[in-house]
Amino acid sequence: MENIALVVGSTGITGSNLARELVYQGWKTYGLARNPSNGTMGLLPVTADLLDEESLTAALDGISPTHVFFTTWMRNDTEEENIRINSALVRNLLNVLSPKKSVRHVALVTGLKHYLGPFEAYAKAGSLPETPLREDQPRLEYPNFYYAQEDAVYEASARDGFNWSIHRPHTVIGYAVGNLMNMGATLAVYASICKETGRKFIFPGSSEQWNGLCDVTDARILARQLVWAATTEGAENQAYNITNGDIFRWKWLWLQLAAYFQIEPEGFAGSARPLERELEHDQLLWEEIAQRHGLKESKLSKIASAWHTDLDLGRPIEVMTDMANSRKAGFTAYQSTLDSFTDLFDKLRQEKIIP
Repeated sequence: MENIALVVGSTGITGSNLARELVYQGWKTYGLARNPSNGTMGLLPVTADLLDEESLTAALDGISPTHVFFTTWMRNDTEEENIRINSALVRNLLNVLSPKKSVRHVALVTGLKHYLGPFEAYAKAGSLPETPLREDQPRLEYPNFYYAQEDAVYEASARDGFNWSIHRPHTVIGYAVGNLMNMGATLAVYASICKETGRKFIFPGSSEQWNGLCDVTDARILARQLVWAATTEGAENQAYNITNGDIFRWKWLWLQLAAYFQIEPEGFAGSARPLERELEHDQLLWEEIAQRHGLKESKLSKIASAWHTDLDLGRPIEVMTDMANSRKAGFTAYQSTLDSFTDLFDKLRQEKIIP
C-alpha cells in the first residue's frame, strides 16, 4: 500500500527536514503551509489556513494522506490563547480529513515544555522537574497547549481509528530561515556579528546551563524518528523523547562554536547576559553586513530569535532527556551535536544567510 504523507508546517525546521527525509525514502509527500515553499525537490505544496476549515477542505480536495505529521504551532499572548488556537489547528485538520477514512497514523511534534511548563511558567523555581526527563512523567498542573494538542489527536484517533505517536524534541537544530524558534541560526548570526565587529562571543545564559549537562535535537534525527514511529510495528500509540543521543556541557560547546567562527568566547560570569539585549541595537549593523557580503536576508528578526535562545539557555536547571521508549523499541540513531551545529553553519554560509 502506498504511503502518502501530509507534512503540516512544511516550511519550519522540523517540517522541512522531515519533508526531505520522506521524499528521499520514496514517499509521495505533500507539504502544507500558509506560504509553502517549493525548495524541496519532489515535495507537493499545499496552501491552506489551519484556522479555516473551508480553506482546508478546498486545499485538501483530492488528497487522501495515509500519514499526517503535525509540526507547527502559533504563538499567542497567553497560554489560554495558545491552548485555544493550537488545539484548533490540530482539530480542524483532523476533522477535514476524517470523512476520507485514509489516515492510518498521525504524528504530533511537541517538545520539552511538556515537562518544563508553558512559556508563562517555564522552568520556574519551585516547579522544576527531576532530570533526565522521562516519557512517563505525569503532566504538570499548569495549562499547556501541548496537552491540548495531544488531546485533540487522542480524540480523533478514538473516532477514526488511526494510530498515533507524540514526539518531544529538545531544542531543535537545523536549517530553516524565518523560524520562530531557531537557536542554531540565532547563534550563527550572533557569532557572525562578533566576528565582523571584534566583540566577544558572550554566553547569554545561566550558571546551571553553562555548567550542567545538556542535549539537543538535530532536525534530521527527529525526522528519522518520525518516519520510524510511523512505519514500525509495535511503535504506535506512544510518546517519544528525541535527542541526538549524546550529552555535553555548554562550557565545552561554547568554545567549539567560537573556534568554528574564529572569535573570542566569554563564558558565564556571575549572571545571565541575555542575547536579546545584546542584539537589540544591531539591525542597522546587520544590514551593513548583509550588503557587504551579499547576503539574502538583511532583516535580523527573520533569521535570529534571541528571545527563544535566552529562554533555553537561561533555565535554572540542567536539562537532558531519557529516550527509553524508542530505544527499547529499536530506534538507535545517533547524531553528534557538534556536527549538528557545524553542518548548519556550513549550510547557512553556502546559502548566503551568514557571511
